[in-house]
Amino acid sequence: MKYKSSSLKNKWTKTKWLLEQPRLRKHVPRTMLFNRKNLQSMLSAHRMIYFKPADGSGGAKIIRIKRLASRYRIQYKTKKSYYLTLDALHQKLQRFAGSRSFLLQKGIRLARTNGKPFDIRVMVQKTNRGNWVSSAIFTKIGERNKVTTNYNQGGAIGYFNETMAGAGYDTLKIQQLEQQLKQLGVAVGNNFEHHVEGFRELGLDVAIGPKGKPWILEVNTSPRFYPLKHMADKKLYQRIIFYAKQYGRYS
Repeated sequence: MKYKSSSLKNKWTKTKWLLEQPRLRKHVPRTMLFNRKNLQSMLSAHRMIYFKPADGSGGAKIIRIKRLASRYRIQYKTKKSYYLTLDALHQKLQRFAGSRSFLLQKGIRLARTNGKPFDIRVMVQKTNRGNWVSSAIFTKIGERNKVTTNYNQGGAIGYFNETMAGAGYDTLKIQQLEQQLKQLGVAVGNNFEHHVEGFRELGLDVAIGPKGKPWILEVNTSPRFYPLKHMADKKLYQRIIFYAKQYGRYS
């Protein structure tokens, strides 16, 4: 059976879809296309923003920008550099972007588990009956000095309950958040299907803000889940594969 699921790389298009729906819009950090005017607007309003390719994947080419008292600091992977003016910063980012389209996104300070930053992956899949289900929730735990938490950027995969407990959440709060994330995943599935037919799987990358609010950082239409193979408990991987085989995906 051929692998059948629609795919869309453009993060700006996907973000605009989410912003159309009030229920989802409140979970989307402020996001704008990269240009000088928008860079100035974002840094005037927010101390930390992210600069990310509109068509990127795997956490590649993402820069974190911080507005300090008298200059701007950028971090790419583990390397930091400083710029005294907005013009100098813009020129640097423009050179980095080249001809690719980039986005600017309000920075959400990631929650930490045992001192390490993490975000959450909500895997959403469509059944043969036509219903969306949030089939698995797991975490991506980053290194202390890295910009992203992605597995292929040196991050580790974690179990949701253990990660949230390490972040100071009690059992009841963890259960409530899990339910909220599952509902959010199904809502995003329905939203995407409204725009383009044929989606069978989505992967939501969700950050938990300082007050416990879920923020959708992006939605992947070809989500990777092979790292789950290497976890001691294979239940999450097996559950995803159960649904994935229905549309021809086996890894």
